[in-house]
Amino acid sequence: MPETEVKSTFNKSTGLPRKRFYRARAHSNPLSDSHFPVPISPSHVDYSLHFPHFFPGSSKKIQFADIGCGFGGLLISLATLFPETLMVGMELRDKVSEYVKERILSLRVANPGQYQNVSVVRTNSMKYIPNYFEKAQLSKMFFLFPDPHFKEKNHRRRVISPFLLDEYAYVLEVGGIIYTITDVEELGDWMKSCLENHPMFEALTEKELEADPVVKLLSSATEEGQKVARNEGQTFQAVYRRIVPSDQTS
Repeated sequence: MPETEVKSTFNKSTGLPRKRFYRARAHSNPLSDSHFPVPISPSHVDYSLHFPHFFPGSSKKIQFADIGCGFGGLLISLATLFPETLMVGMELRDKVSEYVKERILSLRVANPGQYQNVSVVRTNSMKYIPNYFEKAQLSKMFFLFPDPHFKEKNHRRRVISPFLLDEYAYVLEVGGIIYTITDVEELGDWMKSCLENHPMFEALTEKELEADPVVKLLSSATEEGQKVARNEGQTFQAVYRRIVPSDQTS
């Protein structure tokens, strides 16, 4: 590819990749078979590829996972808010995950010492969460503006479901938090109901939500959230904590 064509995909003033060259469909079918490398277990995740500033030589593990991270807006905000915490975005769409990768690399070059704690993988989180994370490894998981899959026959494709919450509870530490937000009221009710009825999650109180700096980012950090705000739309949040079921506490 000619050098001028390569350069054209980046903004000359900011050095960041231009989003229009990485556009893709809003969502992908999570039940379809895609072809990309998947680690056979969490111990096979090569941290040095994602976090060369820390590895080899560090015992850190990924603690935050942004499921369906889109163009990486939340990750970029979290990276500076929690500079010592390793975090990863998981995105199924090839072009979008490539954009996030280029965005992170560009930010690292433009801001020496920053954004070394954030990375992205192209994967299907509905299938491969246990391949990336050990039991009780994560402290935060994010599900921001997921595909609503409106048709009832497609509800099994929703990224929040009773079955998948079992997997999320496995990789979350006790006290870890799941953050969800959508602009689709029916989906918001669905996610809240799934979490409310699961024995390993409990809702954060209003006081806890107000004190959590991450909650403020849910509706403002992502492209989807900004679009909803511009259109003066409504959002529906459900934020829940991983707990030990009552029948296991005695």
